Amino acid sequence: MERTIELSREHAQQEDRKDKLNKYRDEFYLQPGITYLDGNSLGLMSKRAEKNVEELMDSWKRYGIRGWTQGKYPWFFLPEKLGEMCAPLVGASKEEVIVSGSTTSNIHQVVSTFYKPVGKRTKILADELTFPSDIYALQSQILLQDLDPAEHLIRVKSQDGRVIEEDDIIAAMTDEVALIFLPTVLYRSGQLLDIQRLTAEAHARGILIGFDACHSIGAVPHSFSEWDVDFAVWCNYKYLNGGPGSVAGLYVHKKHFGTRPGLAGWYSSKKDKQFDMSHTLDVECSAGAFQIGTSHVLSLAPIIGSLEMFAEASIENIREKSLHITRYMMDLINQELAGLGFTIGNPKEDERRSGHICLEHKEAIRICKALIDNGIIPDNRPPNIIRLAPVAFYTSYVEVWDTIQTLKKIIEEKQYEQYSKERNVVS
Repeated sequence: MERTIELSREHAQQEDRKDKLNKYRDEFYLQPGITYLDGNSLGLMSKRAEKNVEELMDSWKRYGIRGWTQGKYPWFFLPEKLGEMCAPLVGASKEEVIVSGSTTSNIHQVVSTFYKPVGKRTKILADELTFPSDIYALQSQILLQDLDPAEHLIRVKSQDGRVIEEDDIIAAMTDEVALIFLPTVLYRSGQLLDIQRLTAEAHARGILIGFDACHSIGAVPHSFSEWDVDFAVWCNYKYLNGGPGSVAGLYVHKKHFGTRPGLAGWYSSKKDKQFDMSHTLDVECSAGAFQIGTSHVLSLAPIIGSLEMFAEASIENIREKSLHITRYMMDLINQELAGLGFTIGNPKEDERRSGHICLEHKEAIRICKALIDNGIIPDNRPPNIIRLAPVAFYTSYVEVWDTIQTLKKIIEEKQYEQYSKERNVVS
């Protein structure tokens, strides 16, 4: 639908007054004079997270080793408890989700479990626009099978450097493919793939399929179990606001329960058998089997309060605001930045767009530096992408309005010219 009204700051204020999630802004540590639009890389700290860390620290202080089974959040069962709280965000049963490991260690876990090259089925199918860490892990797993990644890792090409067409992915699902691993959302352009369709097409060809949901978890609702997705992994520090280096998440469909994990560890065993200290692994019949080592209790703590907020607000309401505020940002870009060298690089359709805007400009690196000095925190992906994430929980419409006006000012006043073209170490 075409925009029919002139967007003004007063209109943004009206949108904020109508926003039913606006009350959650007070739950986060928003810094005076700073507009934070980098929640798709690292979410802001919530007051509940701070409280939860203090509670877990206190349980260590108070109970010592007894904290594994005592206190408000017994440590031994916390990964399962958080898995249960996270399950509605991905559309799974509580048994199919566990909070454990890191994104990359979980990729190694699921791929080592489900990648079984046999006969002519020896290849892993991925895409050329996926996050480098995923490719490194897939290459490593292929090498561990004494195979050559150059031959056995297929990366579907993008037609425009921004998105991957589902038809191209499906065309690459040949009888040589043993496993498919794709992102739910492309981290640069923000394209949301059709997970349900790709899963059905993979299974019709006898191929297992899994997803990296780092850039969709907490912004987009999923139905992994209903769609029959075999496995998925994600981080909890972006839209889920679990803190830097937060413990990650993992989903495995219940049909795979009882499968021995490729990377077995003490926590892979049934919890009631774990302290039997047997050298024979009795595999846990849930996603918990795919844990490797002892839970990082203090790093689990911030996720508790975050998932409580998601339960209160609902992922459906979060998605509704996310789509509306990103649409609003695109309309503002079209209204205010026309002729200034900007291009919207993310899909425009709601069903293909995730939680961030991909704004392209040849001076992206220098513009991002100027934005930061103007009190706006963006995300830069070289060479030409400015990622802007208006997060449903804590970004206001007025902040989006002011950001676009600042971008306009940076270009018109040539503020960016005072900065170097070299990217920062962390961009």
